[in-house]
Amino acid sequence: MTTASRAQRWSETGGEERVRGMHIGEMTEKSGLSSRTLRHYEDIGLIPATGRTEGGFRVYTDEDFRRLMTIRRMKALSYSTVEMGELLAHLDILEGDSPEEQRIEARRILMALLDDADARREKLARQVERADEFLGILRHRLG
Repeated sequence: MTTASRAQRWSETGGEERVRGMHIGEMTEKSGLSSRTLRHYEDIGLIPATGRTEGGFRVYTDEDFRRLMTIRRMKALSYSTVEMGELLAHLDILEGDSPEEQRIEARRILMALLDDADARREKLARQVERADEFLGILRHRLG
């Protein structure tokens, strides 16, 4: 799916069509990620090349933001950018206009990835418990 087809569009006088969305500053503020990170994710294909204004500024859509938030949440579970790309590709197939057999296979793979994400979350929760225990010990010893 191209950025142009995903972006919201509207017609102005003279029949000129422009992409409406968030500029990179709005996207960084809303996402909590840096503009450098956004550009990097675009460069490696995790988020699609964005639309541009006539002045050359990047313009992001609500779908770009949704995808970016998925990436940010995957990062918290220590997924590599390669793993993120694979998962996003399966989500694109599942949620897109792909043939039914491809969507069924993508769903099967995503279900396995869900199990993996659950396991990663549990591991992270155990790490947080150990950190809390350490903080308790330290506070106790400091009186």
